[in-house]
Amino acid sequence: MTEFLNTLYVQTQGASLHLHHDSLKVVAPEVPKRTLPLRRLDGIVVYGHVAVSADLLIRCADEGRSVVWMSLSGRFLGRVDGPVRGNVLLRHAQHLAHADSGKRLQIARSCVAGKLQNSRQVLLKGARDAAPALQTALRGLSEDLQELLTRCSEAADLDELLGVEGHGARLYFEGLSGMLRTDLDIPAFTVRIRRPPTDPVNALLSFLYGLTRALVHGAAEQVGLDPYLGFLHGLRPGKPALALDLMEEFRSIHADRLMLNLLNRRQLRGEHFETLPGGAVQLTDDGRKLVLTEWQGWKNREWPHRVLGRKVSASLLPVVQSRLLARHIRGELPAYVPWTVS
Repeated sequence: MTEFLNTLYVQTQGASLHLHHDSLKVVAPEVPKRTLPLRRLDGIVVYGHVAVSADLLIRCADEGRSVVWMSLSGRFLGRVDGPVRGNVLLRHAQHLAHADSGKRLQIARSCVAGKLQNSRQVLLKGARDAAPALQTALRGLSEDLQELLTRCSEAADLDELLGVEGHGARLYFEGLSGMLRTDLDIPAFTVRIRRPPTDPVNALLSFLYGLTRALVHGAAEQVGLDPYLGFLHGLRPGKPALALDLMEEFRSIHADRLMLNLLNRRQLRGEHFETLPGGAVQLTDDGRKLVLTEWQGWKNREWPHRVLGRKVSASLLPVVQSRLLARHIRGELPAYVPWTVS
């Protein structure tokens, strides 16, 4: 169990969480019982087989405190929130924007452009300290991504835009693999594999993407948007399409750069990963604890925001972007401007 500022993370398998007066009580095998005042917590995230009592769920929902379930590999499973935040007029405007093919394409282009621009910056940052051959390769890939940014703005429909996004992702991961140290005690990373991840790098990426998705999902709901009605990602029952849309611009900065830091600085090693029957790879308990500690520090880091003209913590960036999208949907802003770094 790890408490970071206003979020409680529980990964001890077999643990159970209960309501005890105005506190949360944690009961876990071979671990002393612990209680925390609920007023200190804005959210609870549990991993794997962790039980949450009905009384605690009801209290959290009533007070607007989210409870999120994740798999041990970091895959988002579900969440419980209180009554829908925001007003019906915003969600109605969101549905109208989705039904307008031109406006939907415009917003989707912005999401992809944000992803391409931030991916490009990760490659350029990696090129600064790279050996000459790798430096040339990374700069070449960043130029390719710049060309895709132009194609993104000219995409005539969603299918063409998704093709641009997919091409950019392949180029980006090609560069990302070259930015990892070659003397790590884990297998080399060559391609993105998700369901399930079959090597440590993919396992770490999946875990970090799960954390990012949960952060963005909560931000969209906090602002009053419908996280399941997106513009780039298609509609599918249970798929938080808008959360995935907004997540695109944060993947490379929130997750990929943290992955590079954790591995290249040898904070995570081969011993922090385990292979399950069937070949899937996931973080060990110690590995997850280490990643969650670093994730919280990363969330507290401040980044420049061009639209606001000031720095904003990484944890609040999804809220800011959700609000900007809401203002655009309501007609208060001419376009949705993604958050990008330079």
